[in-house]
Amino acid sequence: MAEKRVQRRLAAILAADVVGYSRLMEQDESGTLAALRKLRVEQVNPSISEHNGRVFKTTGDGFLVEFSSVVNAVACAVDIQRAMAARNVDNSEGPRIQFRIGVNLGDVIIEGDDVFGDGVNVAARLEGIAPSGGVTISGTVRDHLSSRLDLVFEDLGEQQLKNIAQPVRVFAVNGGTAHYVATPIAQPGMATPSIAVLPFTSMSGDAEQDYLSDGITEDVITELSRFRNLLVIARNSSFAFKGQSLDLREVGRKLGASYVVEGSVRRAGKRIRITAQLIDARSGAHIWADRYDRDLADVFEVQDELVRTIVSTIGGRIEVAAKAQATRLSDQGLRAYDLYLRAIAAEDKNTREAYRNARDLLQRSITYDAGFAPAHLHLSLVNFVEWMAFWVEDREKAFADALSAARAALALDDSNSSLHAHFGMLLLYSSDYDESALHFAKAFELNPNDAKAKALHGFFLTAIGQPHEAISSFDLAARLNPLHPDWSNWLKGIAYFTAHRYTDAILTFKAINTPMNEVRGWLAASYAFSGNHEQAVVMLEAFLRTARAEMPTLPEPKIAAWAPFWRGAIPYKNDTDREHLFAGLRKAGMPD
Repeated sequence: MAEKRVQRRLAAILAADVVGYSRLMEQDESGTLAALRKLRVEQVNPSISEHNGRVFKTTGDGFLVEFSSVVNAVACAVDIQRAMAARNVDNSEGPRIQFRIGVNLGDVIIEGDDVFGDGVNVAARLEGIAPSGGVTISGTVRDHLSSRLDLVFEDLGEQQLKNIAQPVRVFAVNGGTAHYVATPIAQPGMATPSIAVLPFTSMSGDAEQDYLSDGITEDVITELSRFRNLLVIARNSSFAFKGQSLDLREVGRKLGASYVVEGSVRRAGKRIRITAQLIDARSGAHIWADRYDRDLADVFEVQDELVRTIVSTIGGRIEVAAKAQATRLSDQGLRAYDLYLRAIAAEDKNTREAYRNARDLLQRSITYDAGFAPAHLHLSLVNFVEWMAFWVEDREKAFADALSAARAALALDDSNSSLHAHFGMLLLYSSDYDESALHFAKAFELNPNDAKAKALHGFFLTAIGQPHEAISSFDLAARLNPLHPDWSNWLKGIAYFTAHRYTDAILTFKAINTPMNEVRGWLAASYAFSGNHEQAVVMLEAFLRTARAEMPTLPEPKIAAWAPFWRGAIPYKNDTDREHLFAGLRKAGMPD
């Protein structure tokens, strides 16, 4: 009897899984199961049917779906996540369920009603690395979609997926954005030099010592990112090559890097040896290499010293032109830069006195060098924060000065993506939403990898009534810059609150090291809605007490009197969002 021939076909596979399923079951087993059944009947199954999909496998916490069209598969994934986000906003009772979804296009094996093969396995692994409420797709899916769906795709680079032999190019999908953008990785030969730092190899033979080599690698990436004229490939892309032995020219091609840094760390007793080398990714030629031997009296101090030495050497090798320019900098220019750096350090303290000091430092910096655009940008930022926090008597003048300084900065440097994002935020507070959106678009055109611009755009999305899309923007900003500043958590916390995700809002606000007083108010409203009335009262009292010490004129402790302050905190476009905040403050104990 002839052996039965294996049936194969090309199919788009959607894999979905419930986030934190075990935790949900532990908290409320019957409620979770009932909620999942209801979701499948009311939300998931209708969406799959609408997009001509076929569920071929279900588990307690997930499902696998086959589509003949890759467009239908991705559209279905996005529709499910959008519906879930909307459903969770209105879900005041019962478990709050979120999915992770992965989509892949590949060759599959058909056996009865079941589907097997790498096409399915990759989809399942893509689902595993998707964020909560998010969708990740393979590069094959992205290529077949072209621009046929109204979505944003963020390139996460090559990823080594568990039990998948070859790395897979991965894209994250932002379904809430109304246009298509594919974030490119810079290609070798571009005007801006691009560099990838591969994970330094630990030579100790002890996997538990990897933290040291990984830490040095991350520090080198972070410090190299300070060079404005150098594009540094993100950590998540370069770490995908950890443990692999590859031709560095191939690595450079895959990551779009002009240069590659690699090295090793060997720890023996009280000594450490680090080697580092810089390679031209186009030719494979060694540009520079060195070895560093140190005592390990203080591992972190040694790590800082070595990172500074390595980075300064690499930066000097790559940015010869910038170094030449720096040697020609005038005494006045050096003085202006010193004052500018001192102002930035003052801003990080987030107090009224610190911002007043920063404003003075920046004004002095500009007197030394009126053409130094970053000083004008930060002067605009300082004036804006002083206006927003009610730290000045003449708030109208402070906001006008913020706009004036931003325009001066733009006139000096129209190619700064962060500057366009900042100006977009000022226009948001002027209720000029369309012009604000144009400046954010300009920021992403100039630098699609600007983490600061992504975070500020998240705030814009929150203000115009799209908090779930805003949270995705903040998540992306955090991926671009894992060491994101405190103000990013502040703005993300507002997005969580606006999305009625009070527990997430509280956790995010509390992660801020030096919060401005406004954060205490948001915490009071968040605690009130979460049911923790005692903590809500404590936070509201702390907010009013701090305001009494900081504000030149203190409003009455009534919501109506504080309304202008909160309109300065976030310029909500929709009255319902603003009333939501006021309702939280009211629950915390502030009278009308």
